[in-house]
Amino acid sequence: MATADTTDVVIAGAGIGGLTTALALHSRGIGATVLETADDIRPLGVGINIQPAAVAELASLGLGGPLAATGIPTREHRYLDHTGTTLWTEARGLGAGHTAPQYSIHRGELQILLLEAVRSRLGPGAVRTGTSVEAFEHRGRGVRVHARLAPDAIPLSLDTDVLVGADGMHSAVRAQLHPGHGALSEGGVHLWRGLTEMDEFLDGHTMIVANDEDSARLVAYPVSARHAAEGRALLNWVCLVPVPDPRQGRERPGRPEELVPHYRHWDFGWLNVPDVFTRAGRILRYPMVDRDPLPRWGEGGVTLLGDAAHLMYPIGANGASQAVIDAAALAAELDRGADTESALRRYEALRLPVTNAIVHANRRMDRSERAMAGKTDEEKSADIATVTGAYRAAVERQPSGG
Repeated sequence: MATADTTDVVIAGAGIGGLTTALALHSRGIGATVLETADDIRPLGVGINIQPAAVAELASLGLGGPLAATGIPTREHRYLDHTGTTLWTEARGLGAGHTAPQYSIHRGELQILLLEAVRSRLGPGAVRTGTSVEAFEHRGRGVRVHARLAPDAIPLSLDTDVLVGADGMHSAVRAQLHPGHGALSEGGVHLWRGLTEMDEFLDGHTMIVANDEDSARLVAYPVSARHAAEGRALLNWVCLVPVPDPRQGRERPGRPEELVPHYRHWDFGWLNVPDVFTRAGRILRYPMVDRDPLPRWGEGGVTLLGDAAHLMYPIGANGASQAVIDAAALAAELDRGADTESALRRYEALRLPVTNAIVHANRRMDRSERAMAGKTDEEKSADIATVTGAYRAAVERQPSGG
């Protein structure tokens, strides 16, 4: 077994949270090495939203320009019924008085943007691909990280001051910290997600959130500045349909014919909804899941971040944003004192109650949206105003990460 010294912090996972953590630490003079299971990091996935608080953190790391060149600044959320009738509108980003925009962006392009910044600033070896974190052990005031190198599963140990588990919903770090607490909570809803190239989509800066009388929902928004510059729209869409399935958390290919029966009666006039699905490329399908919040995240020199710490429903479009804010908060606390364990506990005390509250807020929003079926448009409009207001209050009262 090879043993190698490393920098101050080892980060398990080169997703959005892990890469942002490396950049935030580097900006404060703290070294970091990111270990990623995948042999090659490619721009996979579909669209996501980065909320203004997270955009501000990324801009403080010098990424404001690349974000603007890649994503779409979303200016409005428009809530519709299945006939296209507008029930409620809500300004977003700069239009809502924030100091930073909200960006809708392709998840893979954001990850590559972050990856290139990490390799440019921290060096090409800062992200080690094909390296799976399997376990850790506390050694004095430090941590020994046990990993394996692909393709031959060669064991490797790294000594570090801090291990950050940013390794996603199936986190090995979380599994060791919290054995027996890894069960996924299924919401009784399946998600289908895809991307479709369009000639146009409203004004190019609007997200729609629509539902029908059977509690089927559609969320759609453009995500590509490059397409916009060409006078087109790359539309990210998410369908949420009540389809209980005991196979929890298993992502698999979806098919348009699975979706069309649920949306055949939808008619916006300006958008052929079933056609959006049939013209998509790859479609993802998986159950909507989260996890019950944890009472604590870490111990000693080990902590969690992002989905590993607080997996949440995508209802509030906050998962990636909270991971970014986690990263900023963690770097700030490590920079404030030499006692790393105390810094990690301060980070957790700051972020855990906020993210746990958002997990519950997302669940409440999901229940409220599904309960609107059968109500009049006036009742739906009033409910949406109440639900979105309560959600903003839960999310936007959080303290700054830095």
